Amino acid sequence: MKKIVLILLTAIFVTACNTVHDQALKSADKDFILKVANEHFANKKWAKSLALYERLSNLVAGTDDAPNVVFNSAYANYYDKNYKLAGHQFKNFAVTFPQDPRKEEAAYMSALCYYEGSMDYNLDQTSTELAINELQNFLNEYPNSERSRNISELTDELSYKLEYKAYENARQYFKMGEYKAADVAFENVLEDFPSTKLRPSIYDYILKSRFELAVNSVFSLKQERIERAMAFTRLVEKEMPGTENAKTAQALRSRLVKEQENFARQQKEFEAQKAALVARQQRESERTATDAEKQTKQALRDSAKLSTPPPAVTLPLEK
Repeated sequence: MKKIVLILLTAIFVTACNTVHDQALKSADKDFILKVANEHFANKKWAKSLALYERLSNLVAGTDDAPNVVFNSAYANYYDKNYKLAGHQFKNFAVTFPQDPRKEEAAYMSALCYYEGSMDYNLDQTSTELAINELQNFLNEYPNSERSRNISELTDELSYKLEYKAYENARQYFKMGEYKAADVAFENVLEDFPSTKLRPSIYDYILKSRFELAVNSVFSLKQERIERAMAFTRLVEKEMPGTENAKTAQALRSRLVKEQENFARQQKEFEAQKAALVARQQRESERTATDAEKQTKQALRDSAKLSTPPPAVTLPLEK
Protein backbone atom coordinates (compact mmCIF):
# COMPACT_ATOMS: atom_id res chain seq x y z
CA MET A 1 0.00 0.00 0.00
CA LYS A 2 2.79 2.41 0.92
CA LYS A 3 4.51 1.61 -2.34
CA ILE A 4 1.38 2.46 -4.30
CA VAL A 5 0.98 5.74 -2.42
CA LEU A 6 4.61 6.61 -3.10
CA ILE A 7 4.15 5.90 -6.81
CA LEU A 8 1.03 8.04 -6.89
CA LEU A 9 2.74 10.92 -5.10
CA THR A 10 5.66 10.72 -7.47
CA ALA A 11 3.33 10.72 -10.46
CA ILE A 12 1.48 13.73 -9.07
CA PHE A 13 4.75 15.55 -8.44
CA VAL A 14 6.06 14.82 -11.95
CA THR A 15 2.77 15.92 -13.47
CA ALA A 16 2.84 19.12 -11.45
CA CYS A 17 6.40 19.81 -12.51
CA ASN A 18 5.58 19.18 -16.13
CA THR A 19 2.56 21.46 -15.80
CA VAL A 20 4.69 24.26 -14.35
CA HIS A 21 7.30 23.76 -17.07
CA ASP A 22 4.65 23.88 -19.79
CA GLN A 23 3.19 27.01 -18.25
CA ALA A 24 6.60 28.65 -18.22
CA LEU A 25 7.16 27.73 -21.87
CA LYS A 26 3.91 29.44 -22.81
CA SER A 27 4.21 32.37 -20.41
CA ALA A 28 5.35 35.87 -21.25
CA ASP A 29 6.13 36.64 -17.60
CA LYS A 30 9.91 37.05 -17.46
CA ASP A 31 10.14 36.60 -13.71
CA PHE A 32 8.04 33.42 -13.73
CA ILE A 33 10.04 31.87 -16.57
CA LEU A 34 13.30 32.78 -14.82
CA LYS A 35 12.10 31.30 -11.54
CA VAL A 36 11.17 27.97 -13.15
CA ALA A 37 14.37 27.90 -15.24
CA ASN A 38 16.52 28.44 -12.14
CA GLU A 39 14.63 25.70 -10.30
CA HIS A 40 15.30 23.28 -13.17
CA PHE A 41 18.94 24.33 -13.12
CA ALA A 42 19.21 23.75 -9.35
CA ASN A 43 17.64 20.31 -9.82
CA LYS A 44 20.09 19.47 -12.62
CA LYS A 45 17.36 19.26 -15.24
CA TRP A 46 19.64 20.66 -17.90
CA ALA A 47 17.45 20.19 -20.97
CA LYS A 48 14.41 21.82 -19.35
CA SER A 49 16.41 24.71 -17.94
CA LEU A 50 18.00 25.31 -21.35
CA ALA A 51 14.62 25.39 -23.05
CA LEU A 52 13.51 28.18 -20.69
CA TYR A 53 16.82 30.07 -20.72
CA GLU A 54 16.56 30.14 -24.50
CA ARG A 55 13.14 31.81 -24.17
CA LEU A 56 14.63 34.32 -21.75
CA SER A 57 17.52 35.44 -23.95
CA ASN A 58 15.53 38.25 -25.55
CA LEU A 59 13.37 38.98 -22.50
CA VAL A 60 16.32 39.73 -20.20
CA ALA A 61 18.54 41.51 -22.73
CA GLY A 62 19.90 44.70 -21.17
CA THR A 63 18.62 43.82 -17.68
CA ASP A 64 20.46 42.75 -14.54
CA ASP A 65 19.23 39.19 -15.12
CA ALA A 66 21.06 38.85 -18.43
CA PRO A 67 24.47 37.80 -16.99
CA ASN A 68 22.92 35.01 -14.87
CA VAL A 69 20.90 33.67 -17.79
CA VAL A 70 23.95 33.52 -20.07
CA PHE A 71 26.16 32.08 -17.30
CA ASN A 72 23.65 29.40 -16.27
CA SER A 73 22.92 28.51 -19.90
CA ALA A 74 26.61 27.94 -20.47
CA TYR A 75 26.90 25.68 -17.43
CA ALA A 76 23.72 23.78 -18.36
CA ASN A 77 25.15 23.09 -21.81
CA TYR A 78 28.46 22.07 -20.23
CA TYR A 79 26.80 19.58 -17.88
CA ASP A 80 24.64 18.35 -20.76
CA LYS A 81 27.91 17.74 -22.68
CA ASN A 82 27.19 20.30 -25.36
CA TYR A 83 30.79 21.43 -25.07
CA LYS A 84 31.09 23.42 -28.28
CA LEU A 85 28.01 25.52 -27.53
CA ALA A 86 28.96 25.88 -23.87
CA GLY A 87 32.45 27.05 -24.80
CA HIS A 88 30.99 29.68 -27.09
CA GLN A 89 28.59 30.88 -24.38
CA PHE A 90 31.27 31.12 -21.70
CA LYS A 91 33.52 33.01 -24.09
CA ASN A 92 30.66 35.32 -25.01
CA PHE A 93 29.96 35.94 -21.30
CA ALA A 94 33.59 36.95 -20.64
CA VAL A 95 33.51 39.39 -23.56
CA THR A 96 30.02 40.77 -22.99
CA PHE A 97 30.30 41.26 -19.23
CA PRO A 98 33.95 42.25 -18.64
CA GLN A 99 33.20 43.77 -15.22
CA ASP A 100 31.42 40.69 -13.88
CA PRO A 101 33.42 38.98 -11.09
CA ARG A 102 32.80 35.65 -12.83
CA LYS A 103 34.69 36.71 -15.96
CA GLU A 104 37.80 34.68 -15.05
CA GLU A 105 35.71 31.61 -14.26
CA ALA A 106 33.90 31.97 -17.59
CA ALA A 107 37.20 32.31 -19.48
CA TYR A 108 38.52 29.18 -17.76
CA MET A 109 35.33 27.23 -18.41
CA SER A 110 35.44 28.28 -22.06
CA ALA A 111 38.92 26.79 -22.39
CA LEU A 112 37.82 23.70 -20.45
CA CYS A 113 34.87 23.20 -22.81
CA TYR A 114 37.21 23.14 -25.78
CA TYR A 115 39.38 20.65 -23.90
CA GLU A 116 36.37 18.42 -23.19
CA GLY A 117 35.31 18.66 -26.83
CA SER A 118 38.64 17.42 -28.12
CA MET A 119 38.16 14.33 -30.31
CA ASP A 120 39.95 10.98 -29.96
CA TYR A 121 43.42 10.93 -31.52
CA ASN A 122 42.29 8.88 -34.53
CA LEU A 123 39.67 11.49 -35.49
CA ASP A 124 39.96 15.05 -36.77
CA GLN A 125 42.11 17.09 -34.38
CA THR A 126 40.91 20.60 -35.23
CA SER A 127 39.11 20.77 -31.87
CA THR A 128 42.28 19.67 -30.08
CA GLU A 129 44.36 22.42 -31.68
CA LEU A 130 41.67 24.97 -30.82
CA ALA A 131 41.58 23.73 -27.22
CA ILE A 132 45.36 24.14 -26.86
CA ASN A 133 45.08 27.72 -28.12
CA GLU A 134 42.23 28.53 -25.72
CA LEU A 135 44.06 27.07 -22.73
CA GLN A 136 47.19 29.00 -23.63
CA ASN A 137 45.17 32.20 -24.00
CA PHE A 138 43.76 31.73 -20.50
CA LEU A 139 47.24 31.11 -19.11
CA ASN A 140 48.50 34.27 -20.79
CA GLU A 141 45.63 36.36 -19.45
CA TYR A 142 45.55 34.90 -15.93
CA PRO A 143 49.09 33.64 -15.23
CA ASN A 144 48.66 33.90 -11.45
CA SER A 145 45.22 32.36 -11.26
CA GLU A 146 44.60 29.28 -9.11
CA ARG A 147 42.89 27.80 -12.15
CA SER A 148 46.12 28.10 -14.17
CA ARG A 149 47.79 25.40 -12.13
CA ASN A 150 46.45 22.54 -14.23
CA ILE A 151 46.62 24.33 -17.60
CA SER A 152 50.04 22.89 -18.44
CA GLU A 153 48.84 19.40 -17.57
CA LEU A 154 45.78 19.75 -19.81
CA THR A 155 47.85 21.25 -22.62
CA ASP A 156 50.38 18.41 -22.40
CA GLU A 157 47.57 15.87 -22.60
CA LEU A 158 46.16 17.51 -25.72
CA SER A 159 49.59 17.88 -27.31
CA TYR A 160 50.26 14.20 -26.76
CA LYS A 161 47.05 13.43 -28.63
CA LEU A 162 48.33 15.38 -31.65
CA GLU A 163 51.72 13.76 -31.26
CA TYR A 164 50.30 10.24 -31.09
CA LYS A 165 48.10 10.83 -34.14
CA ALA A 166 51.16 11.91 -36.15
CA TYR A 167 53.06 8.88 -34.82
CA GLU A 168 50.25 6.50 -35.81
CA ASN A 169 50.06 8.02 -39.29
CA ALA A 170 53.78 7.40 -39.74
CA ARG A 171 53.39 3.84 -38.46
CA GLN A 172 50.74 3.17 -41.09
CA TYR A 173 53.22 4.07 -43.81
CA PHE A 174 55.70 1.61 -42.32
CA LYS A 175 53.11 -1.17 -42.12
CA MET A 176 52.26 -0.64 -45.79
CA GLY A 177 55.92 -0.92 -46.77
CA GLU A 178 56.10 2.75 -47.74
CA TYR A 179 59.48 3.15 -46.07
CA LYS A 180 60.46 6.46 -47.65
CA ALA A 181 57.17 8.06 -46.58
CA ALA A 182 57.51 6.48 -43.11
CA ASP A 183 61.03 7.87 -42.71
CA VAL A 184 59.88 11.39 -43.60
CA ALA A 185 56.77 11.15 -41.40
CA PHE A 186 58.72 9.97 -38.34
CA GLU A 187 61.29 12.72 -38.86
CA ASN A 188 58.42 15.23 -38.90
CA VAL A 189 57.13 13.87 -35.58
CA LEU A 190 60.54 14.44 -34.01
CA GLU A 191 60.73 17.93 -35.46
CA ASP A 192 57.21 18.92 -34.37
CA PHE A 193 57.46 17.29 -30.93
CA PRO A 194 61.13 17.43 -29.86
CA SER A 195 60.31 16.39 -26.28
CA THR A 196 58.26 13.37 -27.31
CA LYS A 197 58.23 10.33 -25.06
CA LEU A 198 57.85 8.18 -28.16
CA ARG A 199 61.42 8.88 -29.31
CA PRO A 200 62.73 5.31 -28.65
CA SER A 201 59.94 3.80 -30.73
CA ILE A 202 60.34 6.43 -33.44
CA TYR A 203 64.08 5.78 -33.62
CA ASP A 204 63.39 2.07 -33.98
CA TYR A 205 61.08 2.66 -36.93
CA ILE A 206 63.48 5.10 -38.59
CA LEU A 207 66.32 2.58 -38.24
CA LYS A 208 64.24 -0.13 -39.87
CA SER A 209 62.80 2.16 -42.54
CA ARG A 210 66.22 3.38 -43.64
CA PHE A 211 67.59 -0.16 -43.57
CA GLU A 212 64.78 -1.39 -45.83
CA LEU A 213 65.28 1.58 -48.14
CA ALA A 214 69.00 0.86 -48.40
CA VAL A 215 68.68 -2.89 -48.96
CA ASN A 216 65.89 -2.61 -51.52
CA SER A 217 67.11 0.55 -53.22
CA VAL A 218 67.54 1.12 -56.93
CA PHE A 219 71.18 0.89 -58.02
CA SER A 220 71.65 4.62 -58.55
CA LEU A 221 70.58 5.52 -54.98
CA LYS A 222 71.90 2.50 -53.10
CA GLN A 223 75.25 3.88 -51.93
CA GLU A 224 73.69 7.11 -50.69
CA ARG A 225 70.95 5.28 -48.81
CA ILE A 226 73.38 2.81 -47.24
CA GLU A 227 75.52 5.69 -45.96
CA ARG A 228 72.45 7.54 -44.65
CA ALA A 229 71.20 4.46 -42.82
CA MET A 230 74.62 3.79 -41.30
CA ALA A 231 74.93 7.41 -40.16
CA PHE A 232 71.63 7.08 -38.30
CA THR A 233 72.75 3.86 -36.57
CA ARG A 234 75.74 5.77 -35.20
CA LEU A 235 73.48 8.63 -34.04
CA VAL A 236 71.23 6.21 -32.17
CA GLU A 237 74.18 4.52 -30.46
CA LYS A 238 75.50 7.92 -29.40
CA GLU A 239 72.18 9.20 -28.05
CA MET A 240 70.96 5.94 -26.49
CA PRO A 241 73.98 3.90 -25.40
CA GLY A 242 73.23 0.55 -23.78
CA THR A 243 69.58 0.53 -24.86
CA GLU A 244 67.61 -1.83 -27.08
CA ASN A 245 67.73 0.86 -29.73
CA ALA A 246 71.53 0.82 -29.63
CA LYS A 247 71.55 -2.98 -29.98
CA THR A 248 69.23 -2.75 -32.97
CA ALA A 249 71.45 -0.06 -34.49
CA GLN A 250 74.56 -2.25 -34.10
CA ALA A 251 72.85 -5.28 -35.64
CA LEU A 252 71.53 -3.31 -38.60
CA ARG A 253 74.87 -1.61 -39.18
CA SER A 254 76.60 -5.00 -39.39
CA ARG A 255 74.15 -6.02 -42.07
CA LEU A 256 74.59 -2.70 -43.82
CA VAL A 257 78.37 -3.16 -43.91
CA LYS A 258 77.89 -6.50 -45.69
CA GLU A 259 75.37 -4.87 -48.01
CA GLN A 260 77.89 -2.14 -48.76
CA GLU A 261 80.59 -4.70 -49.52
CA ASN A 262 78.28 -6.61 -51.82
CA PHE A 263 77.29 -3.40 -53.53
CA ALA A 264 80.97 -2.45 -53.97
CA ARG A 265 81.56 -5.77 -55.76
CA GLN A 266 78.46 -5.27 -57.88
CA GLN A 267 79.59 -1.76 -58.69
CA LYS A 268 83.05 -3.02 -59.70
CA GLU A 269 81.50 -5.70 -61.89
CA PHE A 270 79.16 -3.14 -63.35
CA GLU A 271 82.01 -0.79 -64.16
CA ALA A 272 83.94 -3.65 -65.76
CA GLN A 273 80.93 -4.65 -67.81
CA LYS A 274 80.36 -1.04 -68.73
CA ALA A 275 83.99 -0.65 -69.83
CA ALA A 276 83.78 -3.87 -71.85
CA LEU A 277 80.58 -2.69 -73.46
CA VAL A 278 82.12 0.66 -74.33
CA ALA A 279 85.17 -1.07 -75.81
CA ARG A 280 83.00 -3.44 -77.83
CA GLN A 281 80.90 -0.55 -79.07
CA GLN A 282 84.08 1.32 -79.98
CA ARG A 283 85.37 -1.67 -81.96
CA GLU A 284 82.06 -2.09 -83.70
CA SER A 285 82.02 1.62 -84.44
CA GLU A 286 85.54 1.44 -85.89
CA ARG A 287 84.68 -1.67 -87.89
CA THR A 288 81.55 0.00 -89.16
CA ALA A 289 83.57 3.05 -90.15
CA THR A 290 86.14 0.86 -91.94
CA ASP A 291 83.44 -1.04 -93.79
CA ALA A 292 81.80 2.21 -94.75
CA GLU A 293 85.13 3.52 -96.04
CA LYS A 294 85.67 0.37 -98.11
CA GLN A 295 82.20 0.62 -99.50
CA THR A 296 82.78 4.24 -100.37
CA LYS A 297 86.01 3.47 -102.19
CA GLN A 298 84.40 0.61 -104.07
CA ALA A 299 81.52 2.83 -105.05
CA LEU A 300 83.97 5.42 -106.38
CA ARG A 301 85.78 2.76 -108.43
CA ASP A 302 82.52 1.47 -109.80
CA SER A 303 81.45 4.98 -110.63
CA ALA A 304 84.74 5.64 -112.44
CA LYS A 305 84.29 2.56 -114.61
CA LEU A 306 80.81 3.60 -115.59
CA SER A 307 81.89 7.11 -116.54
CA THR A 308 84.93 6.03 -118.63
CA PRO A 309 83.94 5.45 -122.36
CA PRO A 310 84.97 2.18 -123.91
CA PRO A 311 88.04 2.33 -126.18
CA ALA A 312 87.41 3.09 -129.89
CA VAL A 313 87.26 0.15 -132.33
CA THR A 314 90.46 -0.18 -134.38
CA LEU A 315 90.59 -2.01 -137.71
CA PRO A 316 93.71 -3.78 -138.91
CA LEU A 317 95.57 -1.98 -141.68
CA GLU A 318 95.70 -3.60 -145.12
CA LYS A 319 99.13 -4.34 -146.35
